[in-house]
Amino acid sequence: MKKTLLTLALLPLASFGAEIFNGKDLTGFAKKGGEASYAVKDGVLVGTSTLNTPNTFLATEKEYANFVLEYDFLNDPRLNSGVQFRSHAHDKATEIVDAAGKTVKVPAGRVHGYQAEIDTDPKNVRKPDTQARMWSAGLYEEGRRGWIVPGFGGGDALAFSQQGREVTKVGEWNHVKVEAVGNRIRTWLNGVARVDARDDGYLAGFIAFQVHGIGNAKDKAGTTVQWKNITLTEVADNTLTESEKADGWTLLFDGVSTKGWRSAKGPDFPKAGWSVVDGTLRTAKGDGKESAAAGDIVTLGAYKQFEISVDFKLTTGANSGLKYYAQPSLNQGAGSAFGLEFQMLDDDVHADAKLGRDGNRTVSSLYDLITAKNKRPNPIGQWNNAYVVTKGTKVEHWLNGRLVVAYDRASQEFRDLRAKSKYADPKFGANFGEWESGHILLQEHGDEVWFKNVKLRDLSK
Repeated sequence: MKKTLLTLALLPLASFGAEIFNGKDLTGFAKKGGEASYAVKDGVLVGTSTLNTPNTFLATEKEYANFVLEYDFLNDPRLNSGVQFRSHAHDKATEIVDAAGKTVKVPAGRVHGYQAEIDTDPKNVRKPDTQARMWSAGLYEEGRRGWIVPGFGGGDALAFSQQGREVTKVGEWNHVKVEAVGNRIRTWLNGVARVDARDDGYLAGFIAFQVHGIGNAKDKAGTTVQWKNITLTEVADNTLTESEKADGWTLLFDGVSTKGWRSAKGPDFPKAGWSVVDGTLRTAKGDGKESAAAGDIVTLGAYKQFEISVDFKLTTGANSGLKYYAQPSLNQGAGSAFGLEFQMLDDDVHADAKLGRDGNRTVSSLYDLITAKNKRPNPIGQWNNAYVVTKGTKVEHWLNGRLVVAYDRASQEFRDLRAKSKYADPKFGANFGEWESGHILLQEHGDEVWFKNVKLRDLSK
């Protein structure tokens, strides 16, 4: 039996503006699942339901990782449907490690992956609501966990339905936009934001257009769902989508230079030890000592409230970190600049994982203060995503789309933890971690570590 870890199926990017539907025929597609039919009529992709057959999917032969997918759909309201993305189907029964960390068996041929829902049936009323559900552009996982948004990934079902009723055009063409970049998934229906979720279930896979099974419902036989104006634009590393730009995200690393960064110990960027290689920012292998070779680098600017997302890749035994609210002026001597740290560590090999208290020096922990919970780091040598958000004095750490640390840096609980940590040393100051603002820092710890897709949204503006 084949065994696959789906979260790691990240493919190289192809050309931008990839054509997945030529408007003439079904070239580039393969049918999976049931026996519903597909045809192209006047440039429109038409799926037609068939009695007594399971869900059917017209899937792209190619797989896609990071992209913006847009399309218009028109369906008979009685026919549920959806568009799969980052999806999979295996020729043989396959064991996968799902997003909950469990090993599960997927039957041969079973399509599984993310789906942007199509749900326009005015008669589809689900308790406790008393009106039609209307969950189009909701996020569903076909073949596995079910509803993500609204569901275990967030969103209030009643509010989601209410919004759906307001924006869905029953019996008319509707426009959907799906943006999947890293572990962040966003959807829009007719220009209205529907989903903004982080999930580590799938990072790549095929696109597929679903005709839902209708069982033996003869009144639904021959009902159709149609799609047109299908476009897919792939998103390269170290770039921002138009929606990210509109939301205020900025790149801290452009993929080709060290612009915007300096040494934590001086005004210039380190002359050696850091390099830009193939769209990544890399620290060189050294003797494993903290900030003793090239030294840490910090952003030129300081930030009060923000979201930051960083992809990082560790080598065997490596140690590094993402520090925020960093105060480089407080330590111009040996060692790393002071700051709160999202730990980046090979937990299995590096000795630091066994130091501190209760594992609070392991990957994604708030270093030496709070142990990360519910984490699923990808194996050494593969990319992980660190995401930190600060609002007021509240802070969250996310690893690969999973919340692993949440705390209030002005709380008594935080101060009690600080008093038990290395930061109780007077050299760190009485208010360590409670600074109003600070820099973003990438740590050099004498190990080879790679960074890319370093982007920040300033929430204080």
